Amino acid sequence: MTQEIEIEYKNLLTKEEYERLLHSLPFPEEGKKQINHYFETEDFALKRFGCALRIREKDGKFQLTLKEPHPEGLLETHDWLTDQEAKSWLEGNIIPKEHTEKQLLKKNMQLEKLQYCGNLTTLRREIAYHDVLLVLDYSTYLEMEDYEFELEATSKESGIRIFQQVLEQHAIEKKNTPNKIERFFHSIGK
Repeated sequence: MTQEIEIEYKNLLTKEEYERLLHSLPFPEEGKKQINHYFETEDFALKRFGCALRIREKDGKFQLTLKEPHPEGLLETHDWLTDQEAKSWLEGNIIPKEHTEKQLLKKNMQLEKLQYCGNLTTLRREIAYHDVLLVLDYSTYLEMEDYEFELEATSKESGIRIFQQVLEQHAIEKKNTPNKIERFFHSIGK
């Protein structure tokens, strides 16, 4: 599938809250490493459209994803990249990919204006829980680190209900939580 609607809820955590969830819920002992490589134009055209573009490097594979606003959450458009294509993107040689290029062109975004801006590395743990996916992330970027709880759901109703239950059951205060790319760009002052 090249497109999907992502319905997710996020909450930044303190290290203590992260440890509390890690040890109270059946998360795996070992996390999986993933690296998000972020792209933007010099004038932040993607941000103006409420969009984000990344290459996620995970298990030796590279997936290009464009995230766009959608009434139900976020519309994600994906393309797989070969190792060489990913290397080219990271070196500033943007190689058009069918599905993401189509979406970008709908916004009159020119691929040649995209620039590689840096990366964020995450150690991720996931578990299935009452028909949703619970995620614990520890991320590092630009000499920063943060802890995050995410819940991915198939509907807004079940997602928000279970999200609030988990926070309440573990005495975690709901916090305003920008997404990872926003936190990344904020940390470099852009």
